[in-house]
Amino acid sequence: MTNPSTIRRPSGWASSITTALRLLVHSNLFISLATVSVVVTTVVLAELPLEPLPLFIVFAATMFVYTVNRFTDLEEDEQNVPDRAAFTKRYGRVWLAAGIALYLAAIGSAVALGLSGAVYLLLPLAVALLYSVGGVKQIFLVKNLFVGLAWGMLPLGVGYYYQQLWTLEIQFVFAYVTVMITIAAVIFDVKDIEGDREEDIPTVPNQFGPHATRVWSLVATVAVAAAVVALVVADVVPQRFLVVLAMNAYVCAYIPFATPDRGPLYYGFVVDGEHVFLAAVVLALEWLVW
Repeated sequence: MTNPSTIRRPSGWASSITTALRLLVHSNLFISLATVSVVVTTVVLAELPLEPLPLFIVFAATMFVYTVNRFTDLEEDEQNVPDRAAFTKRYGRVWLAAGIALYLAAIGSAVALGLSGAVYLLLPLAVALLYSVGGVKQIFLVKNLFVGLAWGMLPLGVGYYYQQLWTLEIQFVFAYVTVMITIAAVIFDVKDIEGDREEDIPTVPNQFGPHATRVWSLVATVAVAAAVVALVVADVVPQRFLVVLAMNAYVCAYIPFATPDRGPLYYGFVVDGEHVFLAAVVLALEWLVW
């Protein structure tokens, strides 16, 4: 019999870090930081001035959309991510109120400052409704592409804000983010296989299995990297855009470990952290090299 005194338990600091990470993930603070990171990457690569307003707007809109989604997906989360469901039941209303307040503040700020296109700030509400109650997630692969396009709208929003919408740099980041987030959304479904089957939601993992999902996601990620290199070699985009390959390497590193038994911190922090990682690399190169 194992001596209870010899059982290895997490140290106090490790437990505190885990608790803090769970708060960041379950409260949607981290995913909001991830979308802000997309804006930062876009601004730096497009050589635009970094301003606080678009960062605030994106953070606020993300908090609102993802917190609403926590409530609409509560039944699924009770099966797939019970810890997150418990957090939503206990603290969700507080975070929803914060998300609504931030979202209204973002809209109010845009209107008060007379920003052109302020009406487009209603798009996050439309996205939340379409995804959560509009039946988008019931269609095979459509929900993944929908999420990818929703994130891809962030670089387009940056382009609109800075009146650079149709520049090649903005369009490149739009395409890159859309494809990479679509891949990440497919990987994310690995953890939800049982719940999605019970809800009759067709996904790549529950149709073809986790192994095939990982293999084809790796192939797609490598194909995207090859396309980036080809565009740089052909002088279509500047050489600095090779920096996005850091995220392709990051994605290739986490895909093999994406299994159904991985906890919410793996998917909510490691997988969702890909754009935070890329923004950190981009900023480091901006300060040190470019």
